[in-house]
Amino acid sequence: MASRTHTPPTPTSPTVTPLAPLWDGYCADPFVLRGEDGRFVMYGTAPGLRPDGRAFQTLVSDDLQHWEPVGGALVIPDDTPPDAEWWAPEVAYAEGRYWMYYSRGLGERGHQLWVAVSDTATGPFVDAAGPLTPQLPFAIDPSPFQDADGSWWLFYATDLVEGERPGTVLGVQRLRTMTELTGAPQVILRASADWQLYLRDRPMYGARHDWHTLEGPAVMRDGDRYWLLYSGGNWQTPGYGVAVATATSVQGPWREDVGEGPFITSASVGLVGPGHCSVLPAEDGRQHLFLHAWDEHGERRRPYRFTLDVTADHPEVTT
Repeated sequence: MASRTHTPPTPTSPTVTPLAPLWDGYCADPFVLRGEDGRFVMYGTAPGLRPDGRAFQTLVSDDLQHWEPVGGALVIPDDTPPDAEWWAPEVAYAEGRYWMYYSRGLGERGHQLWVAVSDTATGPFVDAAGPLTPQLPFAIDPSPFQDADGSWWLFYATDLVEGERPGTVLGVQRLRTMTELTGAPQVILRASADWQLYLRDRPMYGARHDWHTLEGPAVMRDGDRYWLLYSGGNWQTPGYGVAVATATSVQGPWREDVGEGPFITSASVGLVGPGHCSVLPAEDGRQHLFLHAWDEHGERRRPYRFTLDVTADHPEVTT
């Protein structure tokens, strides 16, 4: 979830020695890929536009540890509302081009999914289509995924008021092309536990609800099993964390370990409000996991990297 006016979280006393951030600036919702020149590129949400007038912080690295800012990624169309916000970019490489999926809206209102395209990983990206989800009241955190058969899917978060725990849920649709979704939105996971509470008595859609939130989906495939990493709770608080669900098909059914709760928490990794992760394959068969967490003053969400192991029944992260 992106930057907006918030109450800064209160740092907790970590049970482990916290990592140093990969970069000291604001870069939330970090997503990393390897570009056409072999360098790694990180994209992330940042407050407002970059000094070059583009959206999304872009960083590059040769070793995944030392990162250098190279400006903004997304060219802003002339007809964009002046107070618009851009959240959570992720990029897929297909058909010889880079496709950036992101949400655009006004604060917490009107966010829909869009896609932009570039010939290079660092951009500039120019809008190619959107909105992709006009039938939904709200859509954020798009995450493209290519299945073993070559098909592309788009995971994202949307709102669903009906049910025992109203709130933001996770959905998926197939991409007919890189700029067009097909089929009806399919809800694959919704809140099932108290730790996923965003805010009690929250005014939403003309009523007041104890609002729960699942967001920031990231999917990977390991053999016959699919792993869905997602963030839950309130992104402004130390209670925010990352949990997992598994399936044997990209469309599910997805099963979460309700009793386990999040496996990445403020206490487990020594960071305040860790969440919205992405994964990048490592050379040893494991995964690099990137996420953001708050600085000690509750002012910036900065990127961090862990090693993710999914060879057991439950994923584990190490530094």
